[in-house]
Amino acid sequence: MKRILSLICILTLLIGNASAQDDSPYKTSFKVDAPIIAAGMGLSAYGLSLMQDKSGLTEEQISALDKNDVNGFDRFSAGYDSESAKKISDFPFYGSFAMPVVMLLNKNVGSKAGQVAVLYVETMAVTGALFTMTNGNVERTRPLVYSDDVDISDKNTANARNSFYAGHTAATASATFFAAKIFHDFNPDSGARPYVWAAAAAIPATVGYLRLKAGKHFLSDNLLGYGLGAAAGILVPQLHKKTNTRNISLIPVSSRQYNGALLTYTF
Repeated sequence: MKRILSLICILTLLIGNASAQDDSPYKTSFKVDAPIIAAGMGLSAYGLSLMQDKSGLTEEQISALDKNDVNGFDRFSAGYDSESAKKISDFPFYGSFAMPVVMLLNKNVGSKAGQVAVLYVETMAVTGALFTMTNGNVERTRPLVYSDDVDISDKNTANARNSFYAGHTAATASATFFAAKIFHDFNPDSGARPYVWAAAAAIPATVGYLRLKAGKHFLSDNLLGYGLGAAAGILVPQLHKKTNTRNISLIPVSSRQYNGALLTYTF
């Protein structure tokens, strides 16, 4: 409870401070952003519990796995299990979370640090909710389970059925594209914008490739993760732009029948 109250206090201060800054290209509001962040974090926690509660494959099920049963688009990677690729992928993955923070070194972005922090937290909350709720409700065996070189103890865990979709790729894309979008909107005349976007695109692509080689995800898992992460990184700031005349909101939702996000448009 203390952590929840602390979070609410922090959000109140950040959003309150952000709303008072009229020269920003964005508009934030406690009444709108706090519930979205809280819902995103809550759904992320619930989705994570669903992921952890999955049943692992039995030895008989693992023995019966056949690469030829994998769809033709993804079949080539069934059996990938590079441990070095897995370790290397952590560097751009964790490093990507610092990219929005680095953007604060830019004078225009840094002057609105509180507002940028709110938008960043909201972006990652939405990304986390979409990923964990999807992954928690979909069982797809990772490519490494098809490898003869992987120990059985790594194949029959619940985590071995978390291939769909690529969370590392999604989170990285969300962070880097958010950073690029923020820089783009705060610096409309900057010649560096194309290079920032190029970096934003390249970093999650690298993570996706390494996770593919590590046997953690199929190509389709990575492509979906990349697309959804990039979409969240761009759309959350875009939907807060003052020049956005369309009244659009994106809210994570969950029920017994479905899980996902609610996109509303008010005329």
